[in-house]
Amino acid sequence: MSTQPPHTHPRDIGQLNRALADGVRLKFVFFWKHRSDGVVDAGCLSQWAPSPFTVDGLDFATAEHYMMWRKATLFGDTGTAERILAAGHPHRPQTLGRQVAGFDQRTWEEHRYDIVLAASVAKFGQDPALREFLLGTGDRVLVEASPVDPIWGVGLACDNPDAAVPDRWRGLNLLGFALMDARAALREPTTPDAAATTPRSRSRSR
Repeated sequence: MSTQPPHTHPRDIGQLNRALADGVRLKFVFFWKHRSDGVVDAGCLSQWAPSPFTVDGLDFATAEHYMMWRKATLFGDTGTAERILAAGHPHRPQTLGRQVAGFDQRTWEEHRYDIVLAASVAKFGQDPALREFLLGTGDRVLVEASPVDPIWGVGLACDNPDAAVPDRWRGLNLLGFALMDARAALREPTTPDAAATTPRSRSRSR
C-alpha cells in the first residue's frame, strides 16, 4: 500500500479538492491530442498515441486498441475483438467498441478503469522513452483536457482557466487518474499486480 501523501498520488477529484483546501499548490500537465511524428511530449499520454506494446502474446498498436479489445472480450464478442486487433487508426477500434454485442453499462463501469490502467502500465512500462516521460511528470496532476470527453477527460480545453480547478471540471478525468496510478506502479515495479487498484465505478459511458 502506498505511503505517499494523497496529493502526490490522487485517486479522485475529492482528494484533489481536499489537497487544495489544505493549501497544497498543485501543478498540472494537460494533454489531449497526440503527435504521430515520434516526438515524446504530453501528447504521448493520449490513448490514441502510437505506442506499440504486447500483452499475453498479443500486439496492440495503441492503448485505445487494448481498451476496446478488452471491452469486446469482456462481453464475449470475439468477432469484434479480432477486428479491433486488426484495425489501423485508433478511431476504428473506438467505433468498433461502440458496437460490442452484449454490452452492459454497469459491467463496463466496473471494469473500464482497471482495463485502461493495465493498458497504461504496459504501454509506458515497455517503452523506455515513454516511461521516462511519465515518471518525469513527478507528482503533477495529469489532466486530459478534452472539451468533448466528460468521462476520461475533464470536459474542458487546456486554455480554459477552470481546467486547473478540479472542483469546476465537467468530467471525471478517469484517464488522468489511471495514468497517475500507472506512474505510481512504475515507480514501484516490485509491487504485486500493478493493476490491482480500486475500480472507479462511475456513471456515464464510453
